[in-house]
Amino acid sequence: MRITPASELSARTQKLQALMQGAGLDAVLMLQSADLFYFTGSIQQGVLYVPAAGEPLYMVRKDHGRARMESGLKEVVPFKSPRYIPEVLADFGYAMPKTAGMELDVLPVGLFGRFQKVLEGCVISDATPLIRTVRAVKSDYEIEILKDAALQVDQVCKRAREVITVGMTDIELAAELEFTARKAGHQGLTRMRGFNSEIFYGHVFSGADSAAPAFNDTPLGGLGLNPYVGQGASYKRIEANEPIIIDFTGAFDGYIVDQTRVFCIGGLPDPLAKAYEDMLRVQDLAKEIARPGVAWGELYDRCHDLACEMGYADHFMGAAGAQVSFIGHGIGIEVDEFPFVARGFKDQVLEDKMVFAFEPKAVYPGLGAVGIDNTFWVAPDGLTHLTFSDQELAVL
Repeated sequence: MRITPASELSARTQKLQALMQGAGLDAVLMLQSADLFYFTGSIQQGVLYVPAAGEPLYMVRKDHGRARMESGLKEVVPFKSPRYIPEVLADFGYAMPKTAGMELDVLPVGLFGRFQKVLEGCVISDATPLIRTVRAVKSDYEIEILKDAALQVDQVCKRAREVITVGMTDIELAAELEFTARKAGHQGLTRMRGFNSEIFYGHVFSGADSAAPAFNDTPLGGLGLNPYVGQGASYKRIEANEPIIIDFTGAFDGYIVDQTRVFCIGGLPDPLAKAYEDMLRVQDLAKEIARPGVAWGELYDRCHDLACEMGYADHFMGAAGAQVSFIGHGIGIEVDEFPFVARGFKDQVLEDKMVFAFEPKAVYPGLGAVGIDNTFWVAPDGLTHLTFSDQELAVL
């Protein structure tokens, strides 16, 4: 188990403070778990107060002792409720902020109202874009953890080759692979930031179920076990000559990678076999053109155009009517981070050591889905693989 080094926390805070100063913010207050982990090294119930200059204050209600043990921040202080924030700030020589940022994309309205009362007279704006900008570029420390997460999903793929048989259900296969991942140190939780966005270890489904649409903002959904879950593996039995999708996360020491591989027993129908090879061509194009300075939206447009030129306009990234408007997404301590390889992001550009998953997929209702998904980090000379399992269609 890693404890985030104090030097990492300091560097992250300094990057955020530089952005805050540019945005005219006196302070940022964070409450969301992933953001707390990133900037404090712990996830305890409380508030992180980051001033535009000076030491951050991690005010913890429960559990202060554990926060003190896990966090490398200098100031980790106990407090009872948000109404004591002015008192704590005064104790450390900080005036009440006149402008502050909060995580308005995820903060519940009722809780926001409580902080408005505490910060009476303070103009509160959304700090989420600043926070996500800092988190988008990974350090060497973070990339090493992501490599460990990639080892997990490789073990999952190797186990899939050993256990897939005709007649086993998708949920039985998922259970086998989740067991493998858990033994390899998978943390169990796979965090997502988007409202009502949820995922477990990943998705495992076969045949027509792999093309079943679902509510989640992903190209593949699956039927799931019941409407309460509404995604992922079901009780469907695996048959020969159909795609078996292993779309799995590795999650280790707080960091996540995403990888998809396609398996089958005996082979695939020609349209699906060809589509799989063509999705590899889309990935190859991304690897060819993605460099620091390339706009997220440009990468999307060129890869989307290639898929359409190859005849997948009604199948790329979902079936017609259920297609998503992205091909890739940033990933780190949450699945849905910056950068977004998505339609419309013309002004945001890739930077050195940004990390994202790229997942071109083709979906055929009633037949199944195929595709590839790998996690990369952006290097000056192109994309560098983090996930590394064999990309060939796995014919068992």
